[in-house]
Amino acid sequence: MKLIGVDIGGTFTDLILADVAQQQSWIHKVPTTVEDPSVGMIQGIQTLCQMAQADYAEIAHVLHGTTIATNTLLTHDGARTGMVTTEGYRDIVHIGRHQRPHHYSIMQDIPWQTRPLVKRRDRKTVPERLDPKGEVLTPLDEEAAKTAILELKAAGVESIAICFLNSYFDAKHEDRVAAIAQELYPEAFITTSASIFPQFREFERFTTACINAFVGPKVKRYIHNLSRSLAEQSVQADLHIMRSNGGVATAEVAGEQPVTLLLSGLAAGVLGGAAAGKDHRDRLITFDMGGTSTDIGIVTEQGFAEATARDTWIAGYPVMVPMIDIHTIGAGGGSIAYVDEGGAFRVGPCSAGAEPGPVCYAKGGTEVTVTDANVVLNRLDPEYFLGGEMDIYPDRAFAAVQALADQMGLDLYETAAGILTIVNNNMANAIRSRTIQKGQDPRQFSLVAQGGAGPLHAAEIALSLGIPEVIIPRYPGITSAMGLLTTDLKHDLIQNEFILSTSPHLEKLNADLQTLETQVTGQLRSDGFSDEEMTLQRFADCRYVGQGYELRSQIPSGTISEAALQGVWQQFHDLHTAEYGHAFPENPVELVTLRVTGTGPMPKLSGLPILAEGTVEDAWLKTAVTYFRMDGKLERYDTDFYERDRLPAGGQLEGPAVIFQKDSTILLLPQSLATVEPNGNLLIQLTQNSLSDRRLAMEAAV
Repeated sequence: MKLIGVDIGGTFTDLILADVAQQQSWIHKVPTTVEDPSVGMIQGIQTLCQMAQADYAEIAHVLHGTTIATNTLLTHDGARTGMVTTEGYRDIVHIGRHQRPHHYSIMQDIPWQTRPLVKRRDRKTVPERLDPKGEVLTPLDEEAAKTAILELKAAGVESIAICFLNSYFDAKHEDRVAAIAQELYPEAFITTSASIFPQFREFERFTTACINAFVGPKVKRYIHNLSRSLAEQSVQADLHIMRSNGGVATAEVAGEQPVTLLLSGLAAGVLGGAAAGKDHRDRLITFDMGGTSTDIGIVTEQGFAEATARDTWIAGYPVMVPMIDIHTIGAGGGSIAYVDEGGAFRVGPCSAGAEPGPVCYAKGGTEVTVTDANVVLNRLDPEYFLGGEMDIYPDRAFAAVQALADQMGLDLYETAAGILTIVNNNMANAIRSRTIQKGQDPRQFSLVAQGGAGPLHAAEIALSLGIPEVIIPRYPGITSAMGLLTTDLKHDLIQNEFILSTSPHLEKLNADLQTLETQVTGQLRSDGFSDEEMTLQRFADCRYVGQGYELRSQIPSGTISEAALQGVWQQFHDLHTAEYGHAFPENPVELVTLRVTGTGPMPKLSGLPILAEGTVEDAWLKTAVTYFRMDGKLERYDTDFYERDRLPAGGQLEGPAVIFQKDSTILLLPQSLATVEPNGNLLIQLTQNSLSDRRLAMEAAV
């Protein structure tokens, strides 16, 4: 059986083909075709199959991480969307919660008002009303619903979100209007809020449904066209799409629920990093630096962190679907260095991307980028860049950085080093925001460096944070693609459940859990999994009475007794202490949401990669001068260059060194030690001397 994982980023498309039976893999990397990302993907699959001498018919599964939904929302380039809602609630998605992103700014940019997903003229209301318990107060006016749908059709909307008050208790009115819409306007993409997020908080629920409708047509067309392109190449494999929750979905489910794909590729990166660093290490920071952005995830003994309701915002909109907690900043190899209007030296968040790219690509780029700075400091070599398959032009990078240096009155190499210092500090601060600011000590973690640019910057970032070791996966530049081959198919279902710790209703709780489990197992059966293959997990979103947001406790399997429920309450108190530093065990707790997650196992690549035999000296390429800031001063170092594919298991290298491989470049700082582990990882250990030197360098830079 052969599997293909494909992650499409803003700059490059990363691919891996794995032969599960033979435990072999082949990797490939191509520039992303921005106009139609599937073009580059198909070309990459063709090349991969040629490399592996594999027939298309041998491919069983294609697993895909995509940014199509994310980019559609970020660029606000979605479908013209209509909305049908309860009479009197037309402006819920505009009013929101009167939140101000910047409390003291007179120039507020409130996305749901300045860039509405559904314009007011396309928001229609109909008489209907359920009370907070799901009882009908006002029957649905079906004639008014038909009129609303026909008006939206005449207006030219492509997608319709149906959002009724209190539909999370009973979706019968939403379902009926959806049926009317399918009858009167079958071409439209239809979304009901209860099918996407059946929970209270109508602003967040309505907005999430509108996002699904807004990005839906574009995502559905993309998946359809991709499936057709694969079929035209005689690839009959099952297509699965990565979701934000860390699992994959069938192409059909992904096409109907595209809002669950907003962190598709990012989630795969966290999974890939976690898989790469799992041997003997339970606490990991995944650091995925690509050409456009950097994604940071946290993995602990309990697994990867899941975003809480208060953190699930993308492009300024609340997104209430399960997702891994990932922090993204605009820092990558293509980040542009410039002097702003106030004379400050800055790097990012704007990026040169794949087109025109850094100046050294000679594709029309004129602005200095992080990649150009690495070229000037001789950390990237034109002979070995992307395995020698892509040309870069150092003379162009030198000229561009020199022009920027002249503008600031600085030395060429100081300017290049300054670019890296700024971008590294930006990324280190992002890691602090996910660790120190959440009560975690980064010094107790290992940093997993991934992405095409991650291994080039990871050691300096780790030093600034006091992290003692850096793990470089075997294929860091395609870790997200590899992460796709470590995941399973996953479904999440939720239901509101208001239960107080002082008066629990165990009979109703157990009945509702059973209902959710039955629904999840039914979905997994339809995906082709047997009951023996399935894994179910149960969770409760809890809070103290009077609080506005919840923390998630795990519910044990089986029938819930009073003792088991007491364990859920105690787990909540412990989580509250870990998150906020205190708890109120004497206060009543309310359980507001039940969750059941069902998992079906997918085929995976496991086992050790085939490593080279021989000695470290066999991997040596040359010695050249590179530049490092040590003891607060930028100095020249004679640096050994190596080829990673020829490094043997157990081999050790002392820094400074540069290690090349097809998908990335690895930098070893002076006074650091790298060891090739049996699983193919490269473990970089940072000494106390190098930590001290880095602190001096940071102080000198300030």
